[in-house]
Amino acid sequence: MEGQTYIEEIADKVGQEVLLCGWLYNRRSSGKIQFLLVRDGTGIIQCVLVKGEVPDEVFELAERLTQESSIKVRGVVRADPRAPGGFELAVTGLELVHLAEEYPIGKKEHGIGFLMDHRHLWLRSSLQVPILRVRHEVLQAIRDFFNERGFIATEAPILTPAAVEGTTTLFEVNYFDEKAYLTQSGQLYLEATAMALGRVYWIGPTFRAERSKTRKHLTEFWMAEAEMAYFDHDDNLRLQEELVRYLVQRVSERRRRELEELERDVDLLRSEVEGPFARITYDESLEILKQKGLELPWGKDFGALEEEALGDHFGRPVFVEALPAEMKAFYMEPMPENPELVLAADLIVPEGYGELIGGSQRISDLKLLEERLKKFGLPREPYEWYLDLRRYGSVPHSGFGLGIERAVSWICGLKHIREAIPFPRMLYRLTP
Repeated sequence: MEGQTYIEEIADKVGQEVLLCGWLYNRRSSGKIQFLLVRDGTGIIQCVLVKGEVPDEVFELAERLTQESSIKVRGVVRADPRAPGGFELAVTGLELVHLAEEYPIGKKEHGIGFLMDHRHLWLRSSLQVPILRVRHEVLQAIRDFFNERGFIATEAPILTPAAVEGTTTLFEVNYFDEKAYLTQSGQLYLEATAMALGRVYWIGPTFRAERSKTRKHLTEFWMAEAEMAYFDHDDNLRLQEELVRYLVQRVSERRRRELEELERDVDLLRSEVEGPFARITYDESLEILKQKGLELPWGKDFGALEEEALGDHFGRPVFVEALPAEMKAFYMEPMPENPELVLAADLIVPEGYGELIGGSQRISDLKLLEERLKKFGLPREPYEWYLDLRRYGSVPHSGFGLGIERAVSWICGLKHIREAIPFPRMLYRLTP
């Protein structure tokens, strides 16, 4: 609206009369003074009405306001260290846009089921808003990181004819007269665009039909994925480390206020990425886990307990590489000295947040890729186009995928991943 000021700009408006357009977050009264907490999506400010200093109808209107009523407020900005945010508005005018019905989310404690049923309203709370603002910064930082390094943003289809990460977690849908699947990853298609453009990335939704109820799993989540021609395994890990460090530093600088509202230890977060990330082999990780009383059979993937133990052991991000081929996807390049292992790595972050990135060097040899498809029991026909990439100008190439919600959860210090996305989809959650 013309002439509107946003609360995040209020520090530059001290002594000026401004117009705020927002919603009533809370109201309290002290006799002849009313205090309205008004939010507009960029912040919350205290608006003060003094009886006798505003028209009676304005004071009476303020008394009738219900929580989440939408309003326009005019007033003079003044600094006050006692007020939320250090500034307040001396109200001169008030206009009602819509008087809200009784708001279902009150000050009392609500169970998580109730809050998730009302997720469309819970998003407005003083903790959910900063999470979503941090999420915005994470997404924008990823785009800026890749753009600054000459990567080209591209897209991958959401409807696909075949699996990327194994067949057990596919969501099947009807596609006219044939079967299709919701994508598990954009990787295969990014490999194709990387052969055209050199270095590419996308940020998009991915789907895994995992019957998991852990605090780290969603059935629909967003991934930032990159593929790079002429990148080997070490190039891949170096880029991943640069990206994660860039993300943490960028968000902690530009969204420090939001992180502090979430009571995140920002200095701890920044310290975790200051030095070089740790690098260990899968075999070394088994030894570390064994010493901690978590014995894992060789070839078995890490669970939440194992990931948490490894993250705690190093207190910083750690790459676990030289992974068993049998527990990874069909397209990963075997290690030259031991084909039972692949040139892949999982990046595990500390504080119990587990795997943040999975990546690998991709198989570039046609014959080997054909053998791996057969070994994994995958039909050849849906992957024929993918095999073409090894027939026409194949080169060594690598890539990775970073889970957006896991990154947001770690950076914000969240207890559950469901708060890291506006509308989570989980095993038993399809609404709202």
